[in-house]
Amino acid sequence: MAPAADREGYWGPPTSTLEWCEENYAVSYYIAEFWNTVSNLIFILPPIYGAIQTYKDGLEKRYLAAYLCLTAVGLGSWCFHMTLKYEMQLLDELPMIYSCCVFVYCLYECFKYKNTVNYALLFLLITYSVVVSIVYLDLKEPVFHQIMYGTLVSIIVLRSVYIVLWVYPWLRGLGYTSLTVFLMGFFLWNVDNIFCDKLRALREKMPPVVGAVTQFHAWWHILTGLGSYLHILLSLYTRTLFLKHRPKVKFLFGIWPVLLVEPPKNL
Repeated sequence: MAPAADREGYWGPPTSTLEWCEENYAVSYYIAEFWNTVSNLIFILPPIYGAIQTYKDGLEKRYLAAYLCLTAVGLGSWCFHMTLKYEMQLLDELPMIYSCCVFVYCLYECFKYKNTVNYALLFLLITYSVVVSIVYLDLKEPVFHQIMYGTLVSIIVLRSVYIVLWVYPWLRGLGYTSLTVFLMGFFLWNVDNIFCDKLRALREKMPPVVGAVTQFHAWWHILTGLGSYLHILLSLYTRTLFLKHRPKVKFLFGIWPVLLVEPPKNL
């Protein structure tokens, strides 16, 4: 996947086991993959807002952790694509595993009484995270990471589909939108990998700003960041409905969805 001809930049030669289709240091001497870097803002800013809102609403700390884990993924990915260093790659990839484990815990504990802890599931997810981390650090094989990540995503999808089909069918719009957006990102991720040479040749014929639209790995960030954020909304919406709160999806500035949660009327 490494581009054929790249410029030298501030961080020196890449040491990561992966490089993407974006031309290195083409936009900035200080940022290896500019568009792949700045596109991570969608992983960073909205979840921070969500974490603040969750704290203000006094909701369970695991949802605060879910938002902050998504932010951690964005920060790690920012550092990875900015430097293309192996250590920064780990800051991107391993938090993807950890955040998905938090998502799994939240989603499978939606229908439990408040202040309960599923120690068996917690132990299983922590063990999964530790084993994947140890094996990946030893193998340094990206395909292994992708399979382990895909496994967790599949578990999340199956649980989400169950909730929107059998428990709260009026949440289908939110659930299916989250899934569709994520799958669109996955599709563009594959296009970026498979047709890299053709995309690079196409960019050479385009003005830089227009060519940026063909940076499909950056679109993967944008779409999966949005899909993951919407998943947290779905999970939190499901949980607060079960606890008999009054959740409502509002649009910040008429664009970005946020969840506002009012306590039960009898409180």
